[in-house]
Amino acid sequence: MNIDNFLSTLPIMGLGMLGIFIVTAVIILITMALNKLTAPKANEEKEES
Repeated sequence: MNIDNFLSTLPIMGLGMLGIFIVTAVIILITMALNKLTAPKANEEKEES
């Protein structure tokens, strides 16, 4: 294996890992937003009990 070939693929691997990180962060943010938007209010919880 030639070290030059390996070094030339590192930027591509870095972009792929960055993409995975960004997609994961977006999914986490969407999940947090949906939890806040759809969470039952404190008054509703007491009325159901």
